[in-house]
Amino acid sequence: MLERFRQRSLELEHIDKGDYTAEEYESCLVELRRVNRWLGDAGALRRTALREFERDGAREFSLLDVGAGSGELLRVVARWARGRGARRARLVGVELNERSARGILEESGGLAEIASVRADALRLPFDDDAFDYCICSLFTHHFRDEGVVAVLGEMARVARRRIYVIDLHRHALAYFLYTTAGRLLLRSRLVREDGALSILRGFAPAELQHLGERAGLRGAKVVRRFPYRLVLSGSKSR
Repeated sequence: MLERFRQRSLELEHIDKGDYTAEEYESCLVELRRVNRWLGDAGALRRTALREFERDGAREFSLLDVGAGSGELLRVVARWARGRGARRARLVGVELNERSARGILEESGGLAEIASVRADALRLPFDDDAFDYCICSLFTHHFRDEGVVAVLGEMARVARRRIYVIDLHRHALAYFLYTTAGRLLLRSRLVREDGALSILRGFAPAELQHLGERAGLRGAKVVRRFPYRLVLSGSKSR
């Protein structure tokens, strides 16, 4: 059984193949919001990127979230910035899926600093250094290694300071816990089946580090964060 964790799975998830109905997708979004309250990446973001933003000491900053989903992390950043009073933030979420791009704004009422753009992560419609920071979460595992390198390169191109990539640590215990709980608690087929496959498509720390280096990231480093998350950070080579 452990053999399946030795290298990344290349099997496509339902969300990648598009073999789901509009009703299933809406149900998936609802259940994902509930799952993310417990297993989301807000904690990993706070313990990595937001700490470094604080150390940077900028009174204003801009941030792009690639593959932003419903915009959960954009809202975390917006509220964090507001809680520090003097900080002003320009926050943009990129989504290829039209429904998700629209959902970012629907879910972010009252947070005028958040905007949404429908675009391809491999061809971001922004100039070099258009943002101070660029982040993505649970997104890169949807690509093969060559695609991951390309996405990281695009993120670094548009980020003046640093990029942060949060994704899944491919680990047998994480898979066992998710599939066991999923059978009992998850109703959505997409969340249940894609979530398990996402873990198999995730990364070992050394793999993600290597992909960052292949993308030419300067100061690339990977840290582990609960629960079974990896955070890659780095900046473009000058």
